[in-house]
Amino acid sequence: MWTGTLESIHIAAAAKAPTRSVGQVQAIPGVGLEGDRYALKQGTFFKPEPEFELTLIEAEAIEALQRDYHLTLAAGDARRNLVTRGVPLNHLVGREFQVGEVKLRGIRLCEPCSHLEAVVGQPVIKGLRHRGGLRAQILNQGVIRAGDPVRE
Repeated sequence: MWTGTLESIHIAAAAKAPTRSVGQVQAIPGVGLEGDRYALKQGTFFKPEPEFELTLIEAEAIEALQRDYHLTLAAGDARRNLVTRGVPLNHLVGREFQVGEVKLRGIRLCEPCSHLEAVVGQPVIKGLRHRGGLRAQILNQGVIRAGDPVRE
């Protein structure tokens, strides 16, 4: 058993727009995070499917990118909505977990791609391969807050 923490929340109003950090956000099943590009149907890869509702990445993966590849990436620049600490995201594919009061289901890994490299202007694919995060479905409406516990 594990319990992690939600370090930060990031949303962007449109594809390729800079993300902005927010202290809390409304999670809406079948839609995404209120104000985020995918909830607004403005995301680069938007499809009306559960895997496009929410993305997460481990803070440890961002730190490993700096340590192992000497690439500095701010948490929001990873283009994932939620940055966690102490959460084994790769193990949550096909499993339900909770961030604060919101239940989520891990759908599939969110591997880095050439689009991410183009937006951040750094060669991050190799350093984030298999550590690029998780795509998740929102199972109930609620508020997600920075600092919330993340648990199975």
